Amino acid sequence: MSASFETAIEKIAATGLKHVEFAVIHGQNFIQALGYDPGVSLQSNPRALRRYLEGKGLSVSQIDGSYPMMGPNGSAYGVQYVQQSIRFAAELGCPMVDTVDGAFETPGMTRKEVFRVTCDNYRQCLSWAEDYKVIINVEPHGPYTNDIEFMQKLFAHFESEYLQMNFDTGNTFIAGHDPLEYLKALRQYCTHCHIKDVSAELAAAVRGEETGIGSSIVPVGGGVNAENIRRCLAYLNETGWDGAVSIECHGSDENTAASVRWMQETLKSLKPRKGKK
Repeated sequence: MSASFETAIEKIAATGLKHVEFAVIHGQNFIQALGYDPGVSLQSNPRALRRYLEGKGLSVSQIDGSYPMMGPNGSAYGVQYVQQSIRFAAELGCPMVDTVDGAFETPGMTRKEVFRVTCDNYRQCLSWAEDYKVIINVEPHGPYTNDIEFMQKLFAHFESEYLQMNFDTGNTFIAGHDPLEYLKALRQYCTHCHIKDVSAELAAAVRGEETGIGSSIVPVGGGVNAENIRRCLAYLNETGWDGAVSIECHGSDENTAASVRWMQETLKSLKPRKGKK
């Protein structure tokens, strides 16, 4: 069972972490209102939320406004969702909003047609991003975003500092990629990372068939994607990347503690960059 936003924040603060990422809801969800879901409504007061988080010693690295953006439904619902997420992020002092595509291809549309609609959708959001100085990230999570050529074309179409990528180690692995090779192909656009491991059972069952997972059941470092995560972190370090990484695992106390511990140990083991200690 999930828990409230406040419960999640208390647990995060207790680990000693300094940043948090969370999902926003465009409207209301009675499950969230009852305290069983950690999402935050865009109708809530962002300045009060910012004061609350600062009181816990936390800042927001990214918020997740991930209604699928690729296709007609993205035009009808995703655009306004992301626009309001950008406004909310700016009030929070949060620099980024995460976006995705859906789990399936859009029926009856070619990739060329989907790409055109996708560009129209992001164009409407980018004017907000530029005004509010908030980056829109695109995360590999579905059939279009796990297509490296599609992603390269999307970023090249705009060449905007406000349209970038949230890299995800778990989604790229489940989709059948070598996560490091995917990252290398799009490294210039990477501004934020989701660190997600994958259990051996899940990898055996769906790798190459699914394109994304919500979180890992096993702690980060405890699955078959651990070595890929190490390689990706080492590559980011070697190429001078300086951004936030967000741990995504099943949120039990044991999983969270083990994931944070593994990540801290792994990051400490990386070779210091020149000029860095």
